[in-house]
Amino acid sequence: MAEVYCGVDSRLNRLVAVKVLPAYMASDRERVLRFEQEARAVAALNHPGVCTLHDVGNEDGVHYLVFEYLAGEPLSERLLKGAVPFPEALEYAIQIADAVACAHEQEIIHLDLKPSNIMLTRTGVKLLDFGIAELRHPDMTDSTDATGTNTGVSGGRTPGTLGYMAPEQLEGRETDYRTDIFAFGAVLYEMFTGRRAFPTKTSMETPTVPPAVDSLVARCLAQNPSERWQNVFEVLARLRDIRATQ
Repeated sequence: MAEVYCGVDSRLNRLVAVKVLPAYMASDRERVLRFEQEARAVAALNHPGVCTLHDVGNEDGVHYLVFEYLAGEPLSERLLKGAVPFPEALEYAIQIADAVACAHEQEIIHLDLKPSNIMLTRTGVKLLDFGIAELRHPDMTDSTDATGTNTGVSGGRTPGTLGYMAPEQLEGRETDYRTDIFAFGAVLYEMFTGRRAFPTKTSMETPTVPPAVDSLVARCLAQNPSERWQNVFEVLARLRDIRATQ
């Protein structure tokens, strides 16, 4: 919904990424609200695995966000080469889960976890694009109803990306933190196997992935939210346990 440019912060002499909502979208209330929500979401997150927001503003009707400039490649580009070697993929998985856990602690649901929104940098992964995130904390948005659903922004419709959307998101039903766990499972599947998760198999069908990882991912991808991991902190703890046994 926006354009991203590489720019230079002339005051601090550093490269930055400038995300711009084009002027022709300025009259679209939903897009403007989502743009503002993204700024509030990222500003609330102080975590090394989340891209840092430097500034936000409006210049001649053009809304913009200024982020740290990240040198690296999106996970989506890395996956064009095939599966990520298991030890490396496990480290990425732990870092992604830790960033998602930080967001969930602040009552933020990302709702668009996918490889193109995960940047691989020299210092680790960076989670990007909170443009469709749900902000559940009442102090973070004035566009939520009493249930915490962003009906003021999306009118009840939940956008997302096919292939990573949980069934409840795809069908326009109420989403929650377990919706991110489903998308995280789809990302893990793709990292470990080099293939998209859907249509899913009963097993990851690869000898390089321990059964514990296969079981973890399968539980993330359960169609019924009640059968998934119930929070990302459980997933993170299990991933760390798996790493400790390697």
